Amino acid sequence: MWQKLFPLVYERYLAKQIYLSFAFILFALTSLFVFFDFIAEIKDTNSTYSVALAFLTVLMRVPSRLVEIIPIAGLIGGIYVMANMAALSEYTILRIAGLDTKKALITLMKIAAPIALLILLMSEVLGPFTEGLSKNIRLGALNLGKEALEFRSGAWIKDKLRGSDGKGEVKNGIRYINVGSLEGSEVIRGFRMYEFNDQYGLLVTRTAETVEFLGGGMWRLKDVTETRFTEIASGNPLDPSFTTQIKKTDTLDIETEVSPQLLGALLIKPDRLSIVDLFNYINHLKENKQDYQRYAISFWKKVIYPFTILVMLALALPFAYLQTRSGAIGYKVFGGIMLGISFQLFNSLFSHLGLLGEWPALVSAITPAMIYFVLALIGIRWVSKV
Repeated sequence: MWQKLFPLVYERYLAKQIYLSFAFILFALTSLFVFFDFIAEIKDTNSTYSVALAFLTVLMRVPSRLVEIIPIAGLIGGIYVMANMAALSEYTILRIAGLDTKKALITLMKIAAPIALLILLMSEVLGPFTEGLSKNIRLGALNLGKEALEFRSGAWIKDKLRGSDGKGEVKNGIRYINVGSLEGSEVIRGFRMYEFNDQYGLLVTRTAETVEFLGGGMWRLKDVTETRFTEIASGNPLDPSFTTQIKKTDTLDIETEVSPQLLGALLIKPDRLSIVDLFNYINHLKENKQDYQRYAISFWKKVIYPFTILVMLALALPFAYLQTRSGAIGYKVFGGIMLGISFQLFNSLFSHLGLLGEWPALVSAITPAMIYFVLALIGIRWVSKV
């Protein structure tokens, strides 16, 4: 596998040096973040939530932390290797042997590919799983029960209108669902539903103490109060009259397009959602003619983010040409840290600008990476000619 990915000797040498440096810096940065997270977590320890459990919950958050740290670690590691090779004239020897800029960039692209896969694995699979375990362990030890996501006025979500019994084919009209809190991933508390016809006349309201997800688009409401409104013909259309019929039942099964994943998307910040959950929620918003720009930007950012490691390594390449007029390696590494921080800030800035300016989501997400990649190419071209 190693020989197939890096068939040339200089490729294997560069890959080995960068991976070793990357691993060391990643370990150092991760340890630093774990230390500060652990210090912040200690204040919540008690007789049931021990120091050992607190440390375990912090460790389980590491995969999510790695997603944020990996690009910066790659940049710092790449700069260190390139600067060290420049100081020892190793890169000069490689250039004399025929390593031009194009070949160097292709090699860095190969080196970046496994790291990009690592970012994808951490952000989409391992990170969300261990983050959920961490929260459950913490809340269980603090005797807070299952994770509960609560809202001050409830979370609102739009749904399609069904038959009078809450099931059946989709009809003209609209349905609004209000959720007080979500426990775990499949239990709702404080449930309210409002159904309107195509003229926005109120048809039915339903309230339930708890709701459980049955699968297949079915929800089971418990301790249900259903109120039906029927308009009475009157001579004044501006002052309509209604009759109400109130019915209470122990359980009621309704059909809906709202899934636990969609509810979770309402309660979780977009950048914490997986690519699949974001895609599904964006489709739901589109179908219901709701604004999805914020989630679309987050979706494209998460798609593009694994490839930022290539941009980071490209930014490191110009440091290989600075052997004659550069300072100590430490200054170059410090410059790498500043570059990494500026990229993260720029990335966040463009997300907000994209929302305010209503730019296409893909443009908002890809512009920071493209700008820094162009800067890397300009830097390489400049230093290689000096």
